[in-house]
Amino acid sequence: MEKYNNGSSTGTLYVIGTGPGSKGCMTFAAATAMKDSDVIIGYKTYLDLIPEFLEGKEVISSQMMKEVDRGREALKIAEEGKTVSLVSGGDPGIYAMAGLVLELAQKEDCRCRIEIIPGLAAINSCAARLGAPLMHDFAAVSLSDLLTPLELIYKRLDAVAGADFVVALYNPRSKKRTEQIVKAREIFLKYRSPDNVVGIVTNATRDNETIILTTLDKMLEEDIGMQSTVIIGNSQTYRWGDLLVTPRGYSEKYKM
Repeated sequence: MEKYNNGSSTGTLYVIGTGPGSKGCMTFAAATAMKDSDVIIGYKTYLDLIPEFLEGKEVISSQMMKEVDRGREALKIAEEGKTVSLVSGGDPGIYAMAGLVLELAQKEDCRCRIEIIPGLAAINSCAARLGAPLMHDFAAVSLSDLLTPLELIYKRLDAVAGADFVVALYNPRSKKRTEQIVKAREIFLKYRSPDNVVGIVTNATRDNETIILTTLDKMLEEDIGMQSTVIIGNSQTYRWGDLLVTPRGYSEKYKM
């Protein structure tokens, strides 16, 4: 756990990642921090997944697009001397709340103690459900243009596609945002064959989890949404039954 302190400590703010949703994928450190907290703050959808940790706590929930408000409220309460858990899904330092909290704390010269508590990220949990697609160099790119210009997103996709990275696409498609995943596929097809393997995991580790193995040319035929992570294999990634494997290179170096 990383610790930050700008001076004499008042309260403590834990910025927590609860993992992909399954209780078994939450870290002991995250569970302990919430148990020790007076107040738990988070996006309602994530809080609904952890009702047993909310009992006896002051709970503050809000809807999507309220990240700045949640961050400010969490810092304010911690500054007052309380112990606060600010909850993110996955890992708080990957497309989540950790960076925003530290930016706000720096801007507002907060003096509370801040600890970033890691969680199992979507890229880890989805890769595990698919087998071993991340055994060699990989990259993660979010297709959401809410905070990043589309031109920059496409530039990054072109760079990692051309460099033969395994690539995990976060936020691949929403009800209103449907064209980014189409463009992403076009970019990858510039560099990779139509039968390049692709894995799509939706709601990883949850009761409604779905796992799909497909190819670049057929991936858009599948149901892809905001709860999906799309992992595009590199040129060496192959399918073995219901699993994906990206060779690390052991077979070329050692007798197997």
